[in-house]
This record gives sequence, C-alpha cells and structure tokens, in this order.
Amino acid sequence: MIFNSIPFVIFFLVFYIIYLLIRNRTSKTYLILIASYFFYAWWDWRFLSLIIFSTIVDYFLGKKIYGSESIKEKKQFLFLSLISNLGLLFIFKYFNFFIGSFTEIASYIGFSTSYNTLNIILPVGISFYTFQTMSYTIDIYKNKLRPENNFAVFASYVAFFPQLMAGPIVRAIDLIPQFNRDNKLTFNHFKIGVFLIVLGYFKKLVVADSIAPLVDEAFANPANYNALNLSIIVVFYSFQIYCDFSGYSDIAIGVAKLLGFEFPKNFNLPYFSKNLSEFWRRWHISLSSWLRDYLYISLGGNRNGIIFTQRNLMLTMLLGGLWHGANWTFVIWGFLHGSYLIVQRIIQPVSRFLSSILPKLLFSITSIFITFLLVNIAWVFFRSQSVSQALEILHKIFSFNDVSIAALKPKFQILKIIVILVILVSGELIYYLFEKRIKQWVSKFQYLPFGICIVLLWLILFFGTFSSNNFIYFQF
Repeated sequence: MIFNSIPFVIFFLVFYIIYLLIRNRTSKTYLILIASYFFYAWWDWRFLSLIIFSTIVDYFLGKKIYGSESIKEKKQFLFLSLISNLGLLFIFKYFNFFIGSFTEIASYIGFSTSYNTLNIILPVGISFYTFQTMSYTIDIYKNKLRPENNFAVFASYVAFFPQLMAGPIVRAIDLIPQFNRDNKLTFNHFKIGVFLIVLGYFKKLVVADSIAPLVDEAFANPANYNALNLSIIVVFYSFQIYCDFSGYSDIAIGVAKLLGFEFPKNFNLPYFSKNLSEFWRRWHISLSSWLRDYLYISLGGNRNGIIFTQRNLMLTMLLGGLWHGANWTFVIWGFLHGSYLIVQRIIQPVSRFLSSILPKLLFSITSIFITFLLVNIAWVFFRSQSVSQALEILHKIFSFNDVSIAALKPKFQILKIIVILVILVSGELIYYLFEKRIKQWVSKFQYLPFGICIVLLWLILFFGTFSSNNFIYFQF
C-alpha cells in the first residue's frame, strides 16, 4: 500500500475515524499495531514474519543487554542483536551482490567459479526498520535507554505505518516515550499535519511523477540524447529524487502529527547547501545522523588525527552508499560523497580565505552552485543501472559535443517541468530567506497553512500526474 493510492486514502480514513473515537491509550496502541501490520501485509503478507522476527529478537535481547551485569555479556547480547538484523539484511539484500562480485573478481584473475543466486524479493522497508531496531539495542547498551516492557508498544514502534516503508528513521529514544503518554490532538497538530500531507502530495504528484518518465527514458537510452538534454535530465532527476523522498517524509510526518506523534524533520532545503557537510545536515537527516552517531563515531570519529578522520568519513559514506542498494553504482556514489567531504576538509583554509575577500552574496551563490553540481554528478551513479551507463552519460555531458537547443526533446514536457520547478524553487527560496518571518505569520494567522493548501491542491489538480508510481526509496 502506497501513500499515493486510493486504497491508502480509504485505509487511513477508516483507521483515523476509529482512532479518534478510542480514548484509551492502550487500545490506541493495539489499533496502531494492527493497522501497521495490515498496511505492510497489503504489499506481501509473507514478509510480516521478518518484521515480527526482528521485533521479538530485539525485544528480548534489549532486556538481556540491560539486565546483564558484565560488559562481556552485554556485548554478547548486542552482537546477537546486530548479527540477527544485519544477517537478514545481508541475505535479502546483499547475498547475490557479494557472491556475484566475488565470482567476477575470481574470473578476472583467472579462476573459474560457478555460483547460485537466491531467487528472493527484497522486502520493502527492510533497511529502515532494521536500522530502527538496531538503534534500540545499541542505545540500551550505551545506557541511553531503558528496555520497553510493553511488547505491543515496542512492536508498534518497529512497525509504525507512517514511516515503515521509507522513513524517516525514528529512534526508539524519541518515539517509544510517545507511545507511553497520552498524545492529545490539538488544532496545531491538525493544521500542520494537513499542510505537510498536502505539501508531500504536491512534491510527489506534481514534481516527482511529472519528471519520472523523462528521466526513465533518458537513462534507459542515453545515446539518443545530446549533452544539453542529458544535463537538463540529470538536474531534473535531482529534483525528482528530492521531491519523491522528501514528499514521502512530509506525508509520513504529517500523518504522525494527525495521530499526535512527532517525527524529526528529514529534509531541510538541501539544495541550498553551501558545502557537502551542510548538504548532509540537510539531506535525509535521519539517515545521516544515524550513520554519524552509530557508525562514524563508533569508528573513532575525528578523535585520532586527520588520517583516521578521513578514513572514518570514507568508510561511513561507502557503507551509506551500500545501504541504499546492492550495486557498485551506490558504492561509487558513496565514494564520491566521501571524497567530497575529505577534500572539503583539506581546502577549508582556502574556503575561509575566499569567504573573507569575496562579497558575501557572491560567495554564497558560488558555493551553492558548486555543491549542487557535485551532488548532481554523484546522482548520475545513484540513478544508473550500471557503472558503464553512468560513465556513458557523464562522458556525453562533459564532452560538450552537442548542446543544440533545437535538439531538446520532448520540448513541451521540459517546459512544463521548468515551470513546475520555478514554482517549487521560488517557494523554497522564499522560505530559505524569510523562515523566521514566515513562522511568525503562521503563528499570527492561524488559517494561513490552509490557504496555502488550497493553492497546492489546485496545482495538484492542474499539473499532477496520477499514476500511482511507487516512491523511489521503496527499493531500498
């Protein structure tokens, strides 16, 4: 079941009416759990067993970690938790990739090998709920969290349907306490929730799904497009993935607000970033902060000198790339971002010097442009089906052999998307420049978000693509 489908609208309306009628907190928790399992089973009921398995394992291991008196025992139970979660992830997501890569390397150096792949489907959302359950046991091990005694509460945390499929990755330390208190619904919850849901649908239906057919065709047949065409398509893709994923996050956060729950912001105008560090503080915030806190810092962070810091950055980004998918394109995407972050640290003195001698506006615009350019180069690998396809596209773009405007295709769709992106970027630029003032207006004029919703709904009806396309991050 996906957010941009009629079944979800019906499901949520029925669920929400029942949810509002129930007053007892425990009954609401059981309703959320049943609804979440139904929501996931709509895709494939067989994979409910994986969520239930992870839930049972980490529920009991969390208690064991907390109750152990020796560090050795705590580590043993934490290891069991990690190996259980990562083992499932490896089998369903990475086994075929690693065995295939090993065979190719062996053949390259002269060894003849044969292998069998697993004919299995990648369970939707497995990367997201795996990270959520891992954060639970790790935080207990670090004495940041007490284990949850109520199994229904913990199971609801793991399977909570608004963010089950594609995040944001909400940590137990932030979400479980919300299940254990009375979440009173306020007018502000409703107002902001509705606004975020409508904004999310605008991003998905109007921007992302309008761009999708052009991107799919161009990446499938790059030889049919000139350098200018491909450059435009790559920029379009950067907005497609941003609006597709941030649109999902907006809907998830909005739905949670309607239920009285608070999710962390997952995107914060990432394409206005002035450097790559800032980009990762603004893009997929729940994942980047998870990687920082549970991987980068665990590796040593920046505590052991420059070389180890650079190593830790690169390993974090490589594993972050691999988290997205079992393909060398994602590994290269992670490698590029790791390289960007390392180079950024090396040239920091130069950046400070330039910022001191150049006009502030010129330096900011130039920094944003360079960061956006570097991010777009990496997106080519992220979107491509193979490394060779990505290299072909980049070669065509940077060869500058054919930049004829007359050869652009399809012209009408490109013009339509440019108009849509102008609307989107203008709105985000206004928010970027006047964030404090806008928040004051929203506080002063209570019904302003509903007015914006009416405009967005009109744009959805006029420009929307109603094709029930899956969200991009469902594949991860």
